[in-house]
This record gives sequence, structure tokens and C-alpha cells, in this order.
Amino acid sequence: MTENHWENTISEQKDRPAPTIVIIGGGPAGLMAAGQAATMGARVLVLEKMDRPALKLGITGKGRCNITNIAEVREFINHFGKSGLFLRQAFSRFFNTDLMDFLENIGLKLVAERGGRVFPASGKALDVVGFLLKWAKNSGVQIRTASPVDGLLIKDGVVKGVVCKGENIYCHAVILSSGGASYAATGSTGDGYRLAETAGHRVIPIRPALVPLETAGNQAGRMADLNLRNINVKMLVDGKKRREAFGELVFADFGVTGPVILTLSGETVDLLQLGKKIELSIDLKPALDERKLDARLLRDLEARGKEPVNSILRGLIPREMVPVCLDSISLPSDRRGNSLSAEERKRLRYWLKDFRLEVTGHRPFAEAIITAGGVDTREVDPRTMESRKVKGLYFAGEVLDLQADTGGYNLQAAFSTGWLAGRSAAQQPAIEK
Repeated sequence: MTENHWENTISEQKDRPAPTIVIIGGGPAGLMAAGQAATMGARVLVLEKMDRPALKLGITGKGRCNITNIAEVREFINHFGKSGLFLRQAFSRFFNTDLMDFLENIGLKLVAERGGRVFPASGKALDVVGFLLKWAKNSGVQIRTASPVDGLLIKDGVVKGVVCKGENIYCHAVILSSGGASYAATGSTGDGYRLAETAGHRVIPIRPALVPLETAGNQAGRMADLNLRNINVKMLVDGKKRREAFGELVFADFGVTGPVILTLSGETVDLLQLGKKIELSIDLKPALDERKLDARLLRDLEARGKEPVNSILRGLIPREMVPVCLDSISLPSDRRGNSLSAEERKRLRYWLKDFRLEVTGHRPFAEAIITAGGVDTREVDPRTMESRKVKGLYFAGEVLDLQADTGGYNLQAAFSTGWLAGRSAAQQPAIEK
């Protein structure tokens, strides 16, 4: 697939009967919903506000697209926290193995990597976009780009259609799958929340999730671009451990990012809004307990006793971290290893096991992978994704108040809710206009 694949996969709506289903948003949830509804015989029109559909999907996972995860249902649901139970019905109907089979059946080869993460074998997110669009077109879906939806047509608690660029488009069902508010350049500007509110739905306040964190001082900035693997990070709230994660961390000019930080960021953002003091405790040597690390330090300091401590430390931590470490524990870089006191060795050991960074904030929506908050799931039927307030209105994807850690969980939720919404909407009986 090429970057211009959509040019050959989008059909214009000309001389066609009115759609039975209008889908707002041509992302993963919207495309899945559209194709599923079309295969069940519905006439489907996707209205995409951007010039090309699925722009965000095409750049997700640093351009590789972590589609799903091979984890069991229970683990999946746990990654969504309190909102996870809402997904039980959708996952029971269309889950990770179903998605993988579906994608491979339409021609997309997949590969599972570390942590059970599933990617396209080509390593190209644009291939996922291309195959989805081709499948949707072949299923009979019409996609109209550069077509932002201005409002919903609702009468007596029943959806009648949408208003698009001043035109009333009537239909039997509407699926709202317009995404969140992250990566605004791809079209995710929060339009769906406004539309949901006009339909009478409650929207849980949105905030960035899976987002880099800003830290106090210049310690992180001094190590910008340094990538640490296999480290453990604890999130401390007012001095007490709240959560922890193991994996990869990256320092930046503003603070920290990387999979471990993104995993912890959702709760961190919420707690910062409550005025809590948040610290990150970084264990640079998680494989060694205090006793074993102390023995390692003694051995290195004795074996290389005549060398300066900054040279010895390069055998323990990356070069970029050495000056930060020495400044933090007030130890001159030219001190010989054999001259360190027991107290100085203790300070070094503590720093290696508990390097602290205070979190002062988070990066903006433009740098967030997903949006936390959204349409209150208590007002949506989990068996169908239909609104409990407006007949014929359905929701799918990131517009809902559903968010999980990194690892393919969020995209699976988008595909699963899209699948369920599309098939449910296709079974919606025609309502008198």
C-alpha cells in the first residue's frame, strides 16, 4: 500500500439512495462499524472531516500501529481500570483473535512481538489503513471526505440524521465515532463531545492520557534523549507508593516519556489536578536488591580503587547519567574509588535504587496518544453501543470514556466497539421520518 492508497478506495456519493446509516468519523472504529453494517445489507455513508480518512491510525505506534494484544480478556479489562467492565459485552462478541483473523482474511499479515503486542508484519501503520479502506469500499461503504458534521437531527428522542456543511442527510441510525482530542492535526479535535452533549449526553471532562510528563529542575533535561530499558518506576503520591511499572523510559528536555511513563501518566494527570505531590522513584538496578548492589559497589570500588569515581560509574550507569548522579549525592567526580566512605557509598546505592524526579505537569493534548474522559458509558448500552437517551444513535471508539495503557488495548477497544455498533445499527428497524 502507498501513501495515496485512499485515492483509489473512496467512493463519492452520487445518484445513490439515502443511507440507512451515517457514520461520523473515518477512523478505526468508524471504518470497522461501516464495513460491518454494509456487509449486513445497510447503505452506509461515512462522513470524514479531513481530506483523508484514518489519519491518526496511519501514524499510531510511531508509524507501526500496535493493533491489539494477545492477552486474555480479564487482563484486557484490567488495563482499562474502572471503565473496563463496560467492554465485556463488546469483547465477548469481537475480541483480539477475531480481529486478527479478520485482518489476515482481508490480506494484512500480522506479527506478535514482546509483551504480546500485535503489529502489521510490514511494520507500516499505513498498510492497516489501506486494507481497511479497501475492505470498506468492497463492502459497499461510501466515504465522503472534507465533510465535517455540524449537528445531529433529533426529534422526539429519535435520531433522524445529521447536518453536514449545511445539508440535511437523513438516515435510520447514526454512529458517532469521531475520536478524541489528541493529535488535533489528524482531525481529533473533540467534535464528538459537542455533538454528544447536544443529544443530551453527559461528557466526562476530557484530559490528555498516555502523555509525557514534565518534571522539576534540570536533571531530566541534562539527560535528554537518553533511553533506559529494563528499569522500574514507582509513582509516589504524597510520599506513598501508588503504582509501579517496568520497562522503557526516555528522558526529554521537559521531563520524561517512554512506555513506562505513558502507562503511569493517566492517573498522574488526574492526581495533579487534585493538587497531589507526585514523584517518580526510578530503580536503575531492579535486578539487584540493596544487599547485592552494595556488594557490587564494594567489588567495583576495590577493583578500580585508583580510578576516579566518574569512570567507575560508567560501568554501572549510562555516561549521560554520571554527572547527574554525582551532583545529586554531592560527590566530586575526581574522587578515587578507594577513598569513598561507607556513608558516601550508601548515598550512591540509594540513588541507584531510588532516583527521584518530582512531576510538575504533563504535556498538552497535541502530544497525548489518547484522550481520557468522554461520553459517559453509563448512558450507553454495552450490548449494542446504542444511546440510552436517543434511539438510533450509537457510539464507538475514543469518543467514549474508555482508556487503557499502551500495548494495543485502546485500538482493540475501538475495533470491538465499532464492530458491535455497526452490526447493531444495521439491525435497527427503519423508523418513520
